Amino acid sequence: MHDLSSHLRASATTLGPQLRDLRRRLHRDAEIGLFLPRTQAHVLTALEGCGLEISSGVRASSVVAVLRGTGPVSGERAAVLLRGDMDALPVAETTGEPYAAVGEVMHACGHDLHTAGLVGAARLLSEHRDRLRGDVVFMFQPGEEGFDGAAVMLEEGVLEAAGSPVRAAYGLHVMSSLVPRRVFATRPGPLMAASSGLLVTVHGRGGHASRPHDAADPVVVAAEMVTALQTLVTRRTDIFDPVVITVGLFHAGTRRNIIPDTAHFDATIRTLSEAALARVRAQVTELCEHLAAAHGLWSEVLYTDEYPVTSNTPEAAEFALDTAADLFGPERTLLLANPIMGSEDFSRVLARVGGAYLFLGACLTDDYSSAPSNHSPLARFDDSLLPDAALLLAELALRELG
Repeated sequence: MHDLSSHLRASATTLGPQLRDLRRRLHRDAEIGLFLPRTQAHVLTALEGCGLEISSGVRASSVVAVLRGTGPVSGERAAVLLRGDMDALPVAETTGEPYAAVGEVMHACGHDLHTAGLVGAARLLSEHRDRLRGDVVFMFQPGEEGFDGAAVMLEEGVLEAAGSPVRAAYGLHVMSSLVPRRVFATRPGPLMAASSGLLVTVHGRGGHASRPHDAADPVVVAAEMVTALQTLVTRRTDIFDPVVITVGLFHAGTRRNIIPDTAHFDATIRTLSEAALARVRAQVTELCEHLAAAHGLWSEVLYTDEYPVTSNTPEAAEFALDTAADLFGPERTLLLANPIMGSEDFSRVLARVGGAYLFLGACLTDDYSSAPSNHSPLARFDDSLLPDAALLLAELALRELG
């Protein structure tokens, strides 16, 4: 570890209490979607005095902050992008934490830590702009949880914010389970799956529940579809090119003695390859339409492509893990053997400029494997790791531009 890294570590440790307080303010005041005015205000306040060129989004409550490095540059000037997402989930928190969110909105995926960690990186690097041989773009992004905030920010020019080409992009995601505590983990190539949405409405003919033969029951047909979709995964997809289909919403009817006219369900579909995506898109549509027809009903099937595969540039993934090992020791790094089937719209940034995304194990105990997972109302995260998150992001930018 070089002298600057040691100085940054000390500065990050000093920042720790401020970052923790910011994270907990964000946690208490969580917001959903693309418009996060209170979250945006917290970020703007936290960035005051850093000497950044700051702009806010038009179609979303994003914040783009550019730090101009003053170190010597040979050749074309370049930039590095660091990203943190800011939005929460429609989850009612049950952790019992003293700073727990009130109501039906919770930072159950740790984006409050991502935001605070990125603020920390901005503050660290602003103190050492004379060592930056280029510029850093800080991407504070709303709307990751299903609103495609990354696409909005790309359309509004986040990659052009510095006026010089973005050489690489890096980001961190905390995990309340899945990854060992205090460990940074990633892999080259596919890290997270592509996501798609399947929305199905089965149209039947309503009637009295005691006389189903006089009606055309859409509920049993929709239920058969749900089961058949799982059989499709086990019998028509390659186990070495995985597909996950999960029905997360099912709605039909108003009372138990009424057969409704329609039944509706929504599913999420995860894939890791273009071939699997094309195949499953055709198969699920055909299955739902034909099953409805077999029962004398008809169905509306809408398949929507959402986020692409999150794929790390191999060189950037190796560089990121090597940097983490240098800063924190190799025992705190993990090369993942396989991708995970979660999805992430940072994939859109990586598809444009390359770079790497990493996980940070932020379970409060070493028993991470049995801890409540991200998106759980019981998910808890260790915010004492915020200095480490800020330090790694700052070092990645420094070394990438060095």
